[in-house]
Amino acid sequence: MSQHSAGWTSPAVDVLRVTSDGFATVDPDSTPGYRGRKADGVQSLARGLTVLGELQERLYAWYAVGEAQASVLLVLQAMDSAGKGGIVRHVVGGVDPQGIELAAFKAPTADELQHDFLWRIEKRMPREGMIGVFDRSHYEDVLIARVRSLAPAEEIERRYGAIVEFEKRAVDAGTRIIKVMLHISRDEQKKRLMKRLDRPDKHWKYNPGDVDERLLWDDYMAAYETVFARTSTDAAPWYVVPANHKWYARLAVQELLLAALEDIDPQWPRADYDVKAEKKRLAAS
Repeated sequence: MSQHSAGWTSPAVDVLRVTSDGFATVDPDSTPGYRGRKADGVQSLARGLTVLGELQERLYAWYAVGEAQASVLLVLQAMDSAGKGGIVRHVVGGVDPQGIELAAFKAPTADELQHDFLWRIEKRMPREGMIGVFDRSHYEDVLIARVRSLAPAEEIERRYGAIVEFEKRAVDAGTRIIKVMLHISRDEQKKRLMKRLDRPDKHWKYNPGDVDERLLWDDYMAAYETVFARTSTDAAPWYVVPANHKWYARLAVQELLLAALEDIDPQWPRADYDVKAEKKRLAAS
């Protein structure tokens, strides 16, 4: 493992990838694959951010000169308050924003409901050379839609297959897909939601509907298990990231991003002009 990976005893892509057992045995308080504590994790995150910034710039530079043949899509799914916003701010937000395309999917509009559920998703897929981030995604259409019976059972069943096919097409076209479920415990969620109520400056982040969703916690966990079983593939695997410790969740997602970018290995584009000659011209200007 490279220098930024100090503290990791095993690659995050290995220890966090969902298995046939699902995530029932994953402890939300754990820090799999990482031997350090919070202070170590904060330092590791800072080191990794430097590497991530360079890799992202190299990928974008490929795009800028028309040579990019790859992109990255980070899919973030979780129960409310699990830390998706923190991932966006502290991991993705640390790189050049011109190379990032963020989509936060809410309930579909009346117009979007006139189309297949993937219609609005396809329009927001990252362009070549970009890192795309889905804050919630097409998986809402087989999670909340299943739990809340927002679509017939046969339609939900169809969507699993449609998602697998859609993601395979995207991967074949050059998009690396990193699907992350931030795994928070029910008790930790209660603490975080209560903290929002205790702080007037956080009241805007609280949604009374979150309590209604908590009452369906077991149903959501069962829906996630089905999602993993039906849509975690070699082309686009799922990763379960324990999220009770925010510092670890951010570090783990950063490590997954770094692994994808290092595998792509974008190179700085070569100058299509004579550098020495341009130096002379510039010096004489």
